[in-house]
Amino acid sequence: MHTLRKNRPLRRIVLASAATVSGMVLLLSLKPHTTPAVAGLTPSPAPFSSSSAPATAGTSGGATGSGGSSGSTSGTRTLTGDSVQTRYGPVQVRVTLADGKITDVTAVEYPQENPRDQQINSYAVPELTREALTAQSAAIDTVSGATYTSDGYRRSLQSALDSASG
Repeated sequence: MHTLRKNRPLRRIVLASAATVSGMVLLLSLKPHTTPAVAGLTPSPAPFSSSSAPATAGTSGGATGSGGSSGSTSGTRTLTGDSVQTRYGPVQVRVTLADGKITDVTAVEYPQENPRDQQINSYAVPELTREALTAQSAAIDTVSGATYTSDGYRRSLQSALDSASG
């Protein structure tokens, strides 16, 4: 005898209801995945920073992003790229060059208005910084899930590097 025989429809209804309720309880008890570093958005220090001169030896450009520079005797300059407006807010980076090599890249401004922006940029900005230091240029990959921030970061970094050569 099978428990779901056709002549016992009430038993089928009870079993189907119990299965549905059990499934809903299991589904609602799942916790969404969250990144533990959402609260602290401070990117970790760049491991490639090998400059013998302090990173503050140069002067940075103004808020217009024109990319000011200074010529110190050690060849270290700090340049600020243009502020690039993205769909979720402005992105602007500051780059430190020592003897023509990128020694540090700092995101001066990036979207962080809401928890979702904070979550995305807590992993995207440090990854973009690592990419820029490794590539030694603005030819860096887009971080998955942070397309707009990646594009703004790349464009601001390129404007800073362009102002260094010009």
